[in-house]
Amino acid sequence: MSDKNRSQWDLGRFIETLTYFEVIPFLNWVQQLIQGRPQKYENQPIGGSNVGVILVAGATGGVGKRVVRRLKARGEKVRCLVRDIDKAKAILGDDVDLVVADITKPETLTPVVMANIQAVICCTAVRVQPVEGDTADRAKYYQGVKFYQPEIVGDTPENVEYQGVKNLVEVATKYLSKSNEKLIFDFTQPSTELKNVWGALDDVVMGGVSASNIIFVENTALFTGNVSTDNSGGFASVRTKNFEPPFDLSGCEGVELRVKGDGQRYKLFLRTDAKWDGLGYSYSFDTVANTWINIRIPFANLIPVFRAKVVKDAPSIDTQKVCSWQLMLSKFEYDGALNPHFSPGGFTLQVESIKGYSQNTLPQFILVSSAGVTRPGRPGLNLDEQPPAVRLNDQLGGILTWKLKGEDSVRASGIPYTIIRPCALTEESGGQELILEQGDNIRGKISREDVAEICVQALQQITASYQTFEVKSAENITNSINWESLFSQLQPDRNVENRE
Repeated sequence: MSDKNRSQWDLGRFIETLTYFEVIPFLNWVQQLIQGRPQKYENQPIGGSNVGVILVAGATGGVGKRVVRRLKARGEKVRCLVRDIDKAKAILGDDVDLVVADITKPETLTPVVMANIQAVICCTAVRVQPVEGDTADRAKYYQGVKFYQPEIVGDTPENVEYQGVKNLVEVATKYLSKSNEKLIFDFTQPSTELKNVWGALDDVVMGGVSASNIIFVENTALFTGNVSTDNSGGFASVRTKNFEPPFDLSGCEGVELRVKGDGQRYKLFLRTDAKWDGLGYSYSFDTVANTWINIRIPFANLIPVFRAKVVKDAPSIDTQKVCSWQLMLSKFEYDGALNPHFSPGGFTLQVESIKGYSQNTLPQFILVSSAGVTRPGRPGLNLDEQPPAVRLNDQLGGILTWKLKGEDSVRASGIPYTIIRPCALTEESGGQELILEQGDNIRGKISREDVAEICVQALQQITASYQTFEVKSAENITNSINWESLFSQLQPDRNVENRE
């Protein structure tokens, strides 16, 4: 194409751009009549797969079924790992995602079971039932049953409490995304929605003749085109339509781009204003030619701009209301300064993903263990004063010993975790005040309802990460618990291997 032709402003492309981004009401109305109602874009990660599944192991058990019920009530995506599908349907209903697997058989923990998980709650336990014919001194055990000795039914504590938990941890580690990252755009698996939300926005809107496009090739988004400084132009960009509702990135410290460029300096814009020509928050980043790099952009470093001019009295970005995104190659930096790494002509920027990031981490593996796991064999311990589970540990196949080894496999995994050690479990109503301690010394009881609530709440609390604690109920009923404050009173585990 000759310089003469390239300098001719394209009115048709100008109108097409404004129509695509729904700037001209009348044209938008005509377009909707022809194409149907416009699609709404939800503020969920955009890609080729659904993300955010919480996997519950032991989902048909006393605690597990209550965890599932609570997660569903919160609107979470739940997947239940079960061994008996008919039993699971009878307990959990038909409206739950059920997968058949057995944590004691790692070959059953397939990609179908583990796909798209963001967290695991493990409530598995060996079955224990009372057997008649023992003394009161040794027999008092689960659910207040007296004059009976407990007996293991089915699989062994070693297989379930240790090897099974270890199997689940090892497989989950391969599938869990980093909890301190929030996937926003996944260009490796582009969905139809993703392809329809991005469009070109070039200097044609101000009389220029630059032209760009976004193409989805080789599991990436390719921002490419030609930048011309003719007609006082000099920028090309791709921008999303407005998201409704907007993205809530309040839990993040910034965004991270995975890109491969051509050595030029590009810009990223985030907008919290749905206006076509409103305030944007910009960051310039350099690329390395033909090399994949990660670009971290702290929200604190974003520059508020309007038409490439810095708005000095603008507030910091409201990260709860990010409604549109834009990538740009421009001749200019800010306030008339030139881009030091700009050259007119063809350009290419490949983008693999855009994520939110944080230095803090939410728990991704919640393990329901038991109080007393460190007490068997503890020097100077008076067994007569200990709960039956401690006194009968050997008779029960070392159940507490194996639970402790299962805990250790979680702590050594590198996954952010919360290990909950409840005292004796009951079928009483929940909603009582809770007492959390560390050191494995307390005795008492706690409702399965309250343990299930702790599991669900821990997933939302950064202060619950890398914590191991015992818990029992107080006598008082409470209407609300400050979970952040409750967890923050604890001391994180020390010497966690592979901890990030």
